[in-house]
This record gives sequence, structure tokens and C-alpha cells, in this order.
Amino acid sequence: MRSGAQAHPPPRIAVVADAQGRRLFIRLPYRLYRDDPCWVPPLENERKAFLNPRRNPFFEFGEAMLFLAYRGKEITGRVAAISNPRHNTHHGSSDGFFGLFECTDDPDAAQALFEAAAGWLRARGLTSVIGPVSFSTNGECGTLVEGFSSPPTILTPYNPPYHAELLGSCGFAKAKDLWAWEWTPDAVTDEAVTRLAEHTAHRRCVRVRSLDMRDFAAEVPRLREIYNSAWERNWGFVPATEREFGHLAAQLRRIVRPELALLAEVDGDPAAFCLTVPDANQALLAVGGRLTRLGVPVGLFRAARAAKSTNRCRLIAMGVKRKYRYQGLDALLCTRSIQAVRRLGYASCEISWVLEDNEPVTRAVTRMGGQRSKTYRIYQRPL
Repeated sequence: MRSGAQAHPPPRIAVVADAQGRRLFIRLPYRLYRDDPCWVPPLENERKAFLNPRRNPFFEFGEAMLFLAYRGKEITGRVAAISNPRHNTHHGSSDGFFGLFECTDDPDAAQALFEAAAGWLRARGLTSVIGPVSFSTNGECGTLVEGFSSPPTILTPYNPPYHAELLGSCGFAKAKDLWAWEWTPDAVTDEAVTRLAEHTAHRRCVRVRSLDMRDFAAEVPRLREIYNSAWERNWGFVPATEREFGHLAAQLRRIVRPELALLAEVDGDPAAFCLTVPDANQALLAVGGRLTRLGVPVGLFRAARAAKSTNRCRLIAMGVKRKYRYQGLDALLCTRSIQAVRRLGYASCEISWVLEDNEPVTRAVTRMGGQRSKTYRIYQRPL
């Protein structure tokens, strides 16, 4: 050590065991990202609910342990170790997971966090760790590795570029990339896609309609049935439970526009759906993580004002039941969706995420004029 240089205290790992610890865990990103114009502060109350076993349906079958890294009195990182028995039953595996990872550019602190998480997972008989996921692939997934120049859209992650190096230094290697695509109203759709969509639309047995928001409770099970069938064999997918899917649907209901939430029926049977939502992150940027300040709903007013000028959306899910695949329903729904995006005046739409090896979807998005914009990476390492 050079003369006069001051050694850093070694990282210390603490288990989050009370409300104060959860508050510190939640607040860390607000300090780490305060000068980053692309970071979107989540609502603190939503994060508290997410970590609350009584409010998050994930905890009906899974468990998680939260860890904080300290150097002296300063918190330098955090991570959640996650056990998801439904994943291992579905895939016949013994995988653990990590999520909610945040850290300064400090390899020693990151290593200490992941060793603590690994110990907790090993104690449960798990043999590998995959992530980041929060808390399953039905939620936010991946570390951003390409596309740092723009803010994330709703329900997608954001992190600094050095996260990839930290994960590599901790022994993690790529498991799978997830791609995001940017679509703008001036994009040209391949005529073959348009013809297929029109042919499908003229079949007597096919009907496309908007979700009935007045009977939303009845629509949710229809969407869940399609969702679980469509993604059943996808890498990392775990069928959503009734409460999991209902919880997410209730969150999205607040921002859903019926014109962008389309359901296709074949002879009256729900066969496919396509869900595009306004990018609520544009409003969250104006709020700063809190809807009230000293009891005054300043953030609520700001969010309402910002929501009126939202000019971006995200195609968040599109699926076709297995027995109705290769019948043109995907082309029909996507074509109707981009027509609605144009009609409603949105400047752009992110289509995400798509597994890197999902060639049929990649080909379809490209033929609709989508351009690759972001890459999210899921990592894995043995325990």
C-alpha cells in the first residue's frame, strides 16, 4: 500500500431481518442512481408491497432472503437469494435464483453478496444459481448489457454497464439473452404479414375484440389460460398461478387502454391475446418514487400531468394457444396492435422481451419493421 493511502474496510454482509432493513434495501438504488437520467425511480410503496410475504403471491410457494453489503457504515450493495420450488418441479432441476441486485463498482462487495446468497441456496439443496429475476420469469428479468442510452420501459430493468463485469468477476456466465425491439409508426410492415393478417381476419370462425374492462374479472382467467399454454415450453418459464397472474393483471389494469388489449377467439374459444400498455415509466420519472411529500400529493399531481403526455408504449405480451398456432392469429393481432398504436398517436413502441433463440418471433418482429434496441442477459453459475 502506498504511503498515506487509506485501506477500505472489508465488506460486511448483513441479513435483512426487519422493517428498517427492508427500508434500507429499498432505498439503496435511489442513492446509487440519483445522477443517472435514464433510471426510473420505482414507487416505494410498490417496492414495500413486493417484498411483503402477505401481499406478494410469489411467497405462497417460494421464499427469498435479502442481504445488504456494508463498507463501514455505508451500504454498497444488495441482493436477494430466491428459492422457487415450482420452477424446479416444472423443469426437473435444482436451481436457485438471485434478483434485485444493486452494487457500487466494487467487486469485493459483489463477491461477498453472492457468497452469502450462495450459502443460503446451498442450505436448501440447490445446485446452481440463475438471475437476475424478480422473483421469477413472470416478473422483471435480466441485466441490461446493450441499450443504455434510453430509459427502461414499464416492467423492464435498468442498471449501469459495469454490472456485467461484476457478475463475470463473481463466476457468472451467460445463460440466455432477452431482446427488446423498437417499433415506430413510420416502420414498413412486410406485405406478406399484412396479407396473412387480412386472410385470417376474414375467416368466419375468428373474432378479434378488445378486453371487456367492465368484466375484467372474467377476462383474467381467459388470458392466464392462453399465457400458460403459449409459453409452456419456453426456456425458464413457469406457469403463473391464479393469484400471481391476477396480481399482475390488477397492477396493469390501472394503465390498460382497451384499444391496445386484444383477444382473438376461434369459434368462441379464447385462442390468443396481445397486450400493449402505455409506458407508465414516463410518469414515474416525474414522481421520483413518492406520490406524497409531507402528506401533500405532489407526486400524484405530477404523475397525472405526465401521464397525459405519454408518447411511448410497450408490447408486453403476445401468445397463442398451442393448438391454434400457425393459423395467422399472431400476424392478425400484431397488425391490429400496431394499427392501434398509430391511431392513438404514440411515437414509439418497445416490443419486449424476446428470447434470443426464438426465431419465429424474431422473424415476425423484423418483418413488422422492428429494430433491435436493448439486450438483457440472464446469468448462471454452479453452486
